[in-house]
Parts: sequence; structure tokens; C-alpha cells
Amino acid sequence: MSMIGMFSGLNISATALRAQRVRQNVIASNLANAETTRTSEGGPYRRQSVVLKADPMEAEKKFVFAPEKLRGFTSHEDHIAIPQPGFPLDKDRIGSGVEVAAIEKDANPPRLVYDPSHPDANEQGYVAMPNVNVVQEMTDMISATRSYEASVTAMNSAKAMLLKALEI
Repeated sequence: MSMIGMFSGLNISATALRAQRVRQNVIASNLANAETTRTSEGGPYRRQSVVLKADPMEAEKKFVFAPEKLRGFTSHEDHIAIPQPGFPLDKDRIGSGVEVAAIEKDANPPRLVYDPSHPDANEQGYVAMPNVNVVQEMTDMISATRSYEASVTAMNSAKAMLLKALEI
């Protein structure tokens, strides 16, 4: 068995852990800046969101798709080799993980809050506040945390299977 194939599950889970960590950091930044009315770009803080995409197949796909890997093989002449010409292999989905495609700023306009005593208030007394909804951010944080936990569970399962294989 190819070593690459053995560790694919761990690699895929690792990409998910990295992506969810970035997502949690962006959400934390949104929450921390929920009241920030001045930024270096000018104006209030703008909510950010993480765009995820499927990671391209593993770089070592030549090992996965090599014809000799799809055919049966034996370690002894008395063993039966199972030929696999119709091996059900979806070549577009092998070794895919997830990666952060971009961190985008939300295009929604800022919230206007009436506070004439605020130093950033306009002539009418309205202050442009960040377009961050704390309830939405907390919901996103719970989702990111659950996704992270699921990836940890998948990684632990893959690790347990590898350890069991070593006992054989």
C-alpha cells in the first residue's frame, strides 16, 4: 500500500483544521471590531468573511492513478490477485481537502446610529457603525467550532485505523 494513500485522510483533515482556524480568527476580528468607527482606510470597520474552496488533488496523484496501483497484485504466487479493471474510482475526488480562497470584505453599507455626541457623527448626528451583526458572528463561530471538532474526530479516527493496521 502506498504511504501517500495511508496518510491522505490525515492530510485532508489537516486542511480542514487550518481552514476552520482561519475562519475562527476572522470571526474573532469581526467581533473585536464591532464598534470600530475609524480604520486606516477611513470609515468604519467592514465585516470580513472567509471564502473556502476545494483543494486541488494531492501533488502525488501519479501514485494514486498509476495503472499498476489499479491492478491486483500478490506477494506470493499462491495468493489470488483480484484484477480491478473497473475499479470504481472517481478521479476528481481523490485527496481533496479544503483551502482558503480569499478573505473578502462585506459590501453591505454600514449601520447608521443616531449619536450626535460621538466624535465621528455627521452633520445630522448619525455615526456610521460597522456592518457586523454580533448574533450572526456568534452563530458563525459555533459553526466553525463544530466543523473544527468534526475534523479532529475524523483525524483521530484515521489515526486509530493506522495504529490498528500496525498491530496486524
